[in-house]
Order: sequence, then C-alpha cells, then structure tokens
Amino acid sequence: MNSMDRRSLLLAGLGVAGAGALASCSGSGSTPALISPSGPAVAAADQKRTRTGRTHELTLTAAQAKLDLGAGITAGTWAFDGRTPGKELRVSAGDTLAATLSNQLPDQTATSVHWHGIALRNDMDGAPPAVQRAVRAGHNFTYRFTADAPGTYFFHPHVGVQLDRGLYAPLIVDDPREPLSYDEEWVVVLDDWLDGVTGTPDDVFAELRQGMGGMHMGEDSSSPSRSSGHEGHDMGDMDMSGGMDGTGSTPSASPSGAGRGFMLMGAQSRLLGGDAGDVNYPYHLVNGRVPADPAVFRTKPGKRVRLRLINAGGDTAYRVALGGHKLTITHTDGFPVRHQQVDALLIGMGERYDVLVTLDDGVFPLVASAEGKNATGMAVIRTGSGSTPKASVRPRELDGMLMAASQLHAADDVRLPSKKADRVHRIELTGGMMTYNWAINGKRFDMDNPTAHTITVEQGQRVRLDFVNTTTMWHPVHLHGHTYQLGGSGPRKDTTIVLPKKTVPVFFDADNPGQWMLHCHNAYHGEAGMMALVAYEA
Repeated sequence: MNSMDRRSLLLAGLGVAGAGALASCSGSGSTPALISPSGPAVAAADQKRTRTGRTHELTLTAAQAKLDLGAGITAGTWAFDGRTPGKELRVSAGDTLAATLSNQLPDQTATSVHWHGIALRNDMDGAPPAVQRAVRAGHNFTYRFTADAPGTYFFHPHVGVQLDRGLYAPLIVDDPREPLSYDEEWVVVLDDWLDGVTGTPDDVFAELRQGMGGMHMGEDSSSPSRSSGHEGHDMGDMDMSGGMDGTGSTPSASPSGAGRGFMLMGAQSRLLGGDAGDVNYPYHLVNGRVPADPAVFRTKPGKRVRLRLINAGGDTAYRVALGGHKLTITHTDGFPVRHQQVDALLIGMGERYDVLVTLDDGVFPLVASAEGKNATGMAVIRTGSGSTPKASVRPRELDGMLMAASQLHAADDVRLPSKKADRVHRIELTGGMMTYNWAINGKRFDMDNPTAHTITVEQGQRVRLDFVNTTTMWHPVHLHGHTYQLGGSGPRKDTTIVLPKKTVPVFFDADNPGQWMLHCHNAYHGEAGMMALVAYEA
C-alpha cells in the first residue's frame, strides 16, 4: 500500500464520512419498562458466565495521597492505597473479583469504581446514578463479579471528574489458554496530570463550563460556525491528507498555552481532525512518572515483551512509539486483532492496546507524545548499558507508519457473524466550547433523571449504533458492559475515536441485560452532559 493510501485509510477509517452514513432511526415517545440493574434477567445472564470457582478478595482504599512524580515533583491528589497508578489487579478468565471500596476521601466526597471494559453484571458496573448510588465518604461497598473475558482493562471512578485524579489502576484478565508467545510483559499506563500541581479537576471543570463566550479573539462569538469548536479553530473542513506515515510533514502541534488558566488554546492535530483537547496539563506521566525521571523496565536483549498500553488520561490522545523498534499490535480493548506491525499507534482516552516487541541491546525511550499538545510522556526500556534518553527525545518512529484502531481487523474467532441489525440508533455527538454544552442527541444527561431520553434495546437483538459527530472536536465514545465491532470486520472495542464531522457505525449483540452508560471518555465532556443510557426493555 502506498503512503497516500495509508494516510487516506487512517483518516477515513477513524470516522466514515457523514454522507456515507447508513440510514438510522431512534426510538421516540415514552420510555418503555426497563430491566432493573439487579433484576432477575441480570442474575440469569450472570449465571451463564463460565467460572473457575476462584475468588480474589481485596480492599481498595480511596484517600488523599501525596505522590512523588519524579524529578522532585510532588502532587497532592486522591489515590487508591497511596499510589498512582494503583496496584495492578490480575486474575484469570472466569475468576471472581470481590473488591471492597473503602471511601476515605475528604469533604464528604462520594465515589465509585467503574470496571472499564469488563462485560460484568449490571449492578456491579459502578456508574451512578444508573446502577448504584455513589459510595458515601466513610462507607464501604463490595463489587463482586466474574471477569470471564481475557484482556487488558482498568478501573477508575465514575463520579464527577474524579477520573482526572489519581484513582485508577490496571486490571489484567489472563487467558488460561494464552495463544501468544512471549517472554515477559509490562503494563504501561499513560496519564495527563495537573491535580495538586496547578489546581484540581474540579477547578478545571468550573472554568471550562463557563465556555468561551468572553474570549472573542477577534471573532464574532455569535457565529454558528464557531459554536462547536474552540474559538478561532474550527477545523471541520481542514485538509487532513498529509504527514501520517513519515512521508510528509508531521501533524501540526502549535505551541500551546493556557487561555484562562486551565483552558488550552492552540492545540491542533490533523490526525484528530482539528482541536486536540481542552485542558492545559503541566505533565504527562507514564506509570506515574515524569519524563525527566522516568519509570524503567529492565530486561535482557532478545526478549520478546508484551506491552499492555492503557490511556487513563482525562483529555489527551497519545501517539506511542518505542525508539529503535517496530511494534506488532495484537489486541485492542482486550480483544484480539489480526496482527499488524507499525512504528507507532494512536490511543485515545479509555482505549487499550497490546503490542509485542523483540528488544535490541541498549536503552530505548518509550514515548507517549500528547497528540497536538506539543508535550510528551516517557518511560525507558533498558536491556544494556547506556545513558538514559533526554526527556525531550522524539524517536523517528513517532513520524513513521502509524495506525489507529479503525484500520485493524478483528481476529477471526472474535468477529461478529454477519447479521442484519434488529435495531438502529443514531447517536449524535453535539455541543461545543462556546457554551460548553456537550450532549448526545442534543440532550445533556440528567443525573436526577437518568432514564430520560433512554436508548432502548431488547435482549438478543443485533444493535447498530451510528456515532455521528456533529461537532468540530474529536470524541472517544465508550459503551459500558459490551464490546462493539467497528463496521463489518473491524476490531471489537468498547471505546472508539470519532473524528469531527464523521460517522462511525458499530454493531453489538444485546447479550448483557441492564442499564448501561454510553459517553464521551473525555472526563470534562462526559461530565458536561455527553452521556446517555443504553437500556434493555423489560
């Protein structure tokens, strides 16, 4: 495939052109009776899960913590058991997890734990107010569920913008019949960080929700063309044809700064279709460390290593590469894909990738470039002698052959069988920065009435969701409790990037009854209202 074809495929694949969207319909009228999150249908579906009989019991204590981010930088934040990322949880497929959340957060702050990507029983999903009440400060709640699908997952709060603090950790579900051959593995967690350094996520959200009405920058703020993107950066029709595989100029990354403190201005990426993000982060972390004092993975040359990459960030997509090496993508969001060798990959918030790499002799930077934000995170893989790479290092692989999930294909054994959709919903992503009115189908999610504007399905149906991005900003869209397939043969995922002015059709089988959140995994877009409920009819 020539370079122009690769570029075109990447950009088209991230979101099918709106004009080519399939016909769609959505339910209207009053909401029918819905299956309860703890009702008999949920219990019946849970009984069908394959179990090993093993149970892992543990306590997750959510409390204030002072973290060492490296290079003399400390941050006051909230974390599980005093560390970020939290301690990795590892179980085998079919094991039961009994995780007790002990909420010791200050100021009577309620919280929860969402098990991101796990198709678990509905009442253990940890997403208030749909399936549980948030756990009050000073109280405990035990999440008990069977994790029957192997893969790379993680867990985090689902209350307010707590996702952008330090309350997250990996959850790895091992496959007892692991088909991959490798010597070692390393779990790599990426995060954009400001909590306890320049402010808190609540401070950020308070500023963002004011919108950009007072920041005219020489533009007419009443212009409709400026109502759905950052002021002066409406990139909906920009040319995105160049520089994705090292054969042309690299995607632009203008020097970025704060507009009113936390709001980021000038962050642009052709790869993301325009605006790269909303928030000005002082640091980008890999496994909780800044690039000047990085986390180090030590092994021997010639070892074949599985890297499990998790983007736990609140507002940043990362372009990831390992200096001097090619990566072979084997999984995304826990599900296997046809293997694909690349120089770099793009990972949005909430997405996960597994890659294999055979290591050379030396010291190599694993760089997570904050796409469009002119900043990086870095860790180091050391197999021999040599100095630690500088924090500013930019491996040439970052500008080489790059792939996003839309270009991948599901492995044969997990691809959904071809079947006509029984129900189709058009999921419009709406809103913008001018008034910070992010929503789904023009309706902000109502925490006081979560079943308003419900997207309904029936158990046993093949469902198609058409994610239609009407805004001029990209959104990683996450569905709880299920994996969907991109198009007819794309990868199985639970979180996917939808570019500005594009449509992405996804398919899933309604086989996990309950009431499930569907939302943008930008922490601030979701909290502002870009969230809806996908619920099973009783």
